[in-house]
Amino acid sequence: MKLPVPLILLGLCMALTTVSRGQTAMDNLISLPLQDSGPKGHKFLLAAVKAVNLDEILVEAGPFTVFAPSDAAFDKYANGNMEELLIYGNKSELKSLVSYYIVAGQFTASQILKSLSRGNGRTSFTTIHGKKLLAHMEGTDIVLTDPMGNTAKITSADLSLDNGVVHEIDRVILPSLR
Repeated sequence: MKLPVPLILLGLCMALTTVSRGQTAMDNLISLPLQDSGPKGHKFLLAAVKAVNLDEILVEAGPFTVFAPSDAAFDKYANGNMEELLIYGNKSELKSLVSYYIVAGQFTASQILKSLSRGNGRTSFTTIHGKKLLAHMEGTDIVLTDPMGNTAKITSADLSLDNGVVHEIDRVILPSLR
C-alpha cells in the first residue's frame, strides 16, 4: 500500500497558508492555491514533495503527522541554495528527506506529551521513511532528534488537516545516511 506522504506535506504548506490568511485549515488542501505563509513559509517543502512525485500519494490516505521545517530552516540547511537542491539534487535523497518528516497516524502535541510522560521523558516515532525520530522535552519545548543527533524544536503545533496534523519545526533533521 502506498502511503500518502506528499499530501500531508502539501496539506501542511497549504494549511499553514490558509490559517495565516484567516481561513479554516479543514479546506480541501489540494484545491487551495499556493501562497506565501509569512516570513517562514513552506514553499520549499511543497516544491520538494512535487519534485519527488509524492504529492499524488498524499492525496490518497491518512491520517498522518507531519513535522514540517519552514523555508527558513531549509534555506539555512541548503546554505541559501534551495533551488539548486530541488533542481540538481539527487531525487532519491530528496525523497528520503521529505518522507522522513511524515509519520503514519495523527499525533497532536497533547498526545506527544502523554507519550513523553509515559516514556520517562522520551518517545519515538517511525517515519514513513522507515527511520526512527526521537522526541524529548527541553524546558517547555518538544525537541525532535534524528539518528545523527541533529535536533529541531516544534515551534508551531497542532495544525489540523483533513487527513492529519502538522507541527512546524525550526530546523532540517535528516534520516541516517545509510
